[in-house]
Amino acid sequence: MNEKLNMDFADKWKKYFKGAELPFVFFYSDDKRYESILMPLKPETERMCMISQLNAVRRGKNLAFTKDTVICQGGLRYSGFRMGMRPNFRYFLSCGIPGKLEGERYKKTPEIVDEAMKELSDIPAPGNYLVFKRLDKVEIDEELEAVIFYATPDILAGLFALANFRLAQPLGVIAPFSAGCGSIIGYPLRENKSEQPRAVLGMFDVSARPHVEEGILSFTMPKKKFHEMVEDMDESFLITRSWAQVAKRIAKAAKAQG
Repeated sequence: MNEKLNMDFADKWKKYFKGAELPFVFFYSDDKRYESILMPLKPETERMCMISQLNAVRRGKNLAFTKDTVICQGGLRYSGFRMGMRPNFRYFLSCGIPGKLEGERYKKTPEIVDEAMKELSDIPAPGNYLVFKRLDKVEIDEELEAVIFYATPDILAGLFALANFRLAQPLGVIAPFSAGCGSIIGYPLRENKSEQPRAVLGMFDVSARPHVEEGILSFTMPKKKFHEMVEDMDESFLITRSWAQVAKRIAKAAKAQG
C-alpha cells in the first residue's frame, strides 16, 4: 500500500473522526508468508461465521484464510474460494425442507431465491490467501482490495457523504441484500471491476448481527473509492461547522467507551 496514502488517511481520520475505530482491509496473495497468520483449521462440523473471527482483526491481529480454513459455506462463496451454491441453497435461504433442512426465511419462496441468485455472479479468489489486516498494520508491498469500516450512524453519515462527494448521480453507495461476508468481500470485489466503483453499506444480515455490536454497520470502500475519499477529505463538508458538531459527538462517544 502506498505509504503516503496511509499516512494521509491516518492524519485526516484523527482530525475529522477523532477517536473513531480504525478500519481494516482485505487483499489476496499467493505468498506463503501468510501461512503464519492462517486461521486455525476447524472441524467441518463446527460452523463458524467469518464475521465473528474478524473482531480480532479490528483489535490489531493479522489474519489469513484459505479455502481449507473458511468453514462457513457463505464465506467460501463470497470470498471466491468456491463457485456456485451449496446443495439445496434455494430452500436454505427460504422455507427449508421439513424434517431435513431448517430454512433461514430470508426469502419468501425458493423460486425468489433462484431469481435473486441470477443477479449474483461468482468471482474467483485472485489468490490462495485471503488476508485481513487493520489499516495501520498494512505493509508497503501489500495491495489492498477494499477498506472496511465498522461504524456508528454519525461516522456512517460522514463516510456516506464522502462516497458521494465527486458524483453527479446520487448512488455512490449500495446496500445490497447479502450475507455479512458478501457485503464486505463479495460485493466490493465486484465493484472493483467497475470504472466508478460504489461503496457498500452492509452488516444487515440477521445471522451475522450477533457477531457485531449493537448500533454498528459496515461500510466498505473499494480501493479506488478509498483513494478518492482520502484525496477529497480536506475540501469536503468535513471542514464545515456542520460537520464539527457531528465530530464532537463522535469524539465524545469514543471517550465514553474508554
